[in-house]
Amino acid sequence: MGDSAVSGKAVALNLTNPLIVQSDRSMLLEVDNPRYEEARDHLARFAELAKSPEHIHTYRISALSLWNAAAAGHGADEILEWLREFSKYPIPENVAIDVRDYIGKYGKLKLLKEGEQLLLDSTDPLLLEEVARSPSVARHLEGRDAAGRLRVAAGARGRVKQALIKIHYPVEDLAGYLEGARLAIGLRTEDGLQIRRYQEAAARAFWAGGRDEGGSGVVVLPCGAGKTIVGMAVMALVGTHTLVLTTGRTAVAQWRRELLEKTTLAADQIGEYTADLKELKPVTLTTYQILTYRKSAVEEFLHFGLFVRGDWGLVIYDEVHLLPAPVFRATADIQARRRLGLTATLVREDGREDDVFSLVGPKKYDMPWRELEAQGWIATAHCTEVRVALEPALKAQYALASARAKFRLASENPQ
Repeated sequence: MGDSAVSGKAVALNLTNPLIVQSDRSMLLEVDNPRYEEARDHLARFAELAKSPEHIHTYRISALSLWNAAAAGHGADEILEWLREFSKYPIPENVAIDVRDYIGKYGKLKLLKEGEQLLLDSTDPLLLEEVARSPSVARHLEGRDAAGRLRVAAGARGRVKQALIKIHYPVEDLAGYLEGARLAIGLRTEDGLQIRRYQEAAARAFWAGGRDEGGSGVVVLPCGAGKTIVGMAVMALVGTHTLVLTTGRTAVAQWRRELLEKTTLAADQIGEYTADLKELKPVTLTTYQILTYRKSAVEEFLHFGLFVRGDWGLVIYDEVHLLPAPVFRATADIQARRRLGLTATLVREDGREDDVFSLVGPKKYDMPWRELEAQGWIATAHCTEVRVALEPALKAQYALASARAKFRLASENPQ
């Protein structure tokens, strides 16, 4: 560890470290550094990977990445200690302030239920006054109770959470859940099914022993890591009627096959709610496409009633990063049911990661793909870049296009 004079101040340096933390909350990580993997695994807990070319990977700290870290139990001091451990240079002061500020905001507001009343509470009376004066929050409130807590309108549990995260106050939802109709579900471990350690850990992290702070959130695992098995393990822990939302009919068929092979569910306990079948069973499998079907743009979605027609105690969102925007509306109305999101990435093209956080839940478990690859659970990835030329007529159009339009032009390149 050496010292260098910068602007008249002694600055501690460790140039053998792999990380550079910048004042705009971006971080540069050297891939060829001996401590790269250790630093990468720590960064995954509180930062988002933005770019990953050959030699330098770019991470970014955001409000949402820090709230996910806070929901997982990581504090500001712990995160700043990790940054200092791996950084070449001192942490910019504004970054340290932002980390403490954003981490400190998670859980300052709590959503509670007493009898039939839904209440927004905080140990900070000034904070309650601040959020009560926010127009986007106030429309979901109905005054105060005798203790000064804010009363949330019936049915507005999801919408008030959406409004609060938009003003940078993510609420900790402790209002509990409907139990749903009971359903005994076992895993066929006696028939050779082996639940991997990380799959069991992911299921238990979501369930949290059935406490109010468990039961809603997202499990992030790489493709091929067995997210469906995590979903089935959660179903066995919850033991209730379950609605499973998938990306298409192929995924419905896969879920049905896996459930019959790996759980004690019988064929007549599993229903498919698709364009061809409209079965409502203790475990019902459907698609995002059927839920978002309507006859015209001005009519209601015909099948949103599925969310409340069954006595669901658990709703599973497969590939939650692809959750269509209209389904957020229905999800806002079913906050009393446990919700599990399964995905390989929390990044969405439409930027609605905060709605996933507030309506489905925070990240409950994450396992880096490199770690699973090293343990032999998933195949080694080999990435090859293939550059395809654009026709001259498209080059000018591409050069003037927005980032979103450029992606589309490149994807539709005739060559």
